[in-house]
Amino acid sequence: MAVLGNTTPLQPVPGTTADTRRRKADEDRIGGSARRRTAGRVVGYALLVLFSLLFLYPFVWLLAASLKGRGQVFDNRLWPREFHWDNYVQVFDELPVAAWMVNSVVIAVLAAVLVAVSSSLVAFGFAYFRFPGRGFLFGLVLATMMLPGAVTMIPVYLIWKELGFLGTWVPLFGANLFGSAFYIFLQRQFFLGLPRELFEAARIDGASYWRLFWKIAMPLSVPSFIIVLLFEFQASWNNLQAALIYLNAGQPSDFTAPLGIAYAMTRYSPTAGGQGDYQFVMVASLLVTLPMLVLFAFGQRYFIEGVATTGRKG
Repeated sequence: MAVLGNTTPLQPVPGTTADTRRRKADEDRIGGSARRRTAGRVVGYALLVLFSLLFLYPFVWLLAASLKGRGQVFDNRLWPREFHWDNYVQVFDELPVAAWMVNSVVIAVLAAVLVAVSSSLVAFGFAYFRFPGRGFLFGLVLATMMLPGAVTMIPVYLIWKELGFLGTWVPLFGANLFGSAFYIFLQRQFFLGLPRELFEAARIDGASYWRLFWKIAMPLSVPSFIIVLLFEFQASWNNLQAALIYLNAGQPSDFTAPLGIAYAMTRYSPTAGGQGDYQFVMVASLLVTLPMLVLFAFGQRYFIEGVATTGRKG
């Protein structure tokens, strides 16, 4: 009589048919998975190239149009029949492009710095201090983002009119002295991610609240501060509506870049007595676009870091 003892499962002998089938199945599974990853990567790259071309097309069209002669600007050819390099020289004789760009830079820098500093101060107050009604007040600040710009446009215009600032640059950046709800929210989220122990230790050492803000909070929030600067600089640079409302009655040399380009379109329109020299408008449009490209290229690292680190705590 056989004695039953501990038995082990039978293992396929290497080289047998079962072992070969299992090895082949594993190889097929690994190979199929690799092929799927490769196919997905190829499709992803193809989509990236496609969308890149779609986004680059307007810029390439603008570049080609700026090198064309009168009457050929809107022929949609991406390679001009004849290159008019002198357009980039004549545009400064035709239009005060340099003055427009200087005006826009000054206004955009003032607007960006004012809103970044003021929003950071308010955001630090909401992030650090604990006081009754803090959540309600912060909710009111966020609620202001629900108001359409068309609702406040006329009251704000009347305020600047009563203050005597119509026709000046002040309305284009003055309101930024009081912060922005979106930037306050952005900065507050970043401040909430900072260790509170740093501020408590500084308070024990006798640091004032202002010192907490300038010496601890601000140095640690450089990425979010720069992202606010970039956002507001870009928004102010492209702000046609405000310039149209407050500067339209002034001299063309006092215009910002967007308002100047709108003025040039009207000036060269045949219906307004112009000769249709839209190639100068295209040159001016290209020149005022380049600073935004350069700004994003140099600030891209802070842009990505600032966006990635502002939603960590709520």
